[in-house]
Amino acid sequence: MQYFPPALERLVEQFNKLPGIGSKTAQRLAFFVLSLPEEDAAAFAQAILDAKSSIACCPICQNLTEGDGPCAICRSPKRDAATVCVVADPKDVIAMERSREYGGLYHVLHGVISPMNHVGPDDLHIKSLVERVGSGGVQEVIMATNPDTEGEATAMYLSRLLKPFSVKVTRLAYGIPVGSHLEFADDATLMRALEGRREM
Repeated sequence: MQYFPPALERLVEQFNKLPGIGSKTAQRLAFFVLSLPEEDAAAFAQAILDAKSSIACCPICQNLTEGDGPCAICRSPKRDAATVCVVADPKDVIAMERSREYGGLYHVLHGVISPMNHVGPDDLHIKSLVERVGSGGVQEVIMATNPDTEGEATAMYLSRLLKPFSVKVTRLAYGIPVGSHLEFADDATLMRALEGRREM
């Protein structure tokens, strides 16, 4: 039995596809969007389309940026180009930046090695990291993947790949609870984790 008009059902289905959104929340969001004035609803839809069409990966660090050129962090002359912090996702860059303790550059893998989810090294931005380190100038690579099984496995794999380049490879200290995620860590925990990083 169909409770809503087909167009509303389709809207609810789209919201239901978002991570962490159940059917009740999807219905609330759909009804909220319906209640918006026409121009606000159009602006909401346009913001989604604009983000999809203009957001791309930075050619240097693979973080999200607008347009084809390097992101703001890679362009900044104030950043320490000799240090590269490797994270799994763009949201982890935001978490690290919140600590205000890190002044180097980043490299975003867009995932972690996960055989259970059929994600291998070739599915991640690993080749560009190796090329970046191999081209010289990088003195330290900080592994800031999550301290869970997949994050640890990815960090160990990368550290073995980078050893021939004679760079210092460090790992965030365990100020971050094992099994948790960077995006949920508070600023003080991230600061301690950065200060206590160790060589792998």
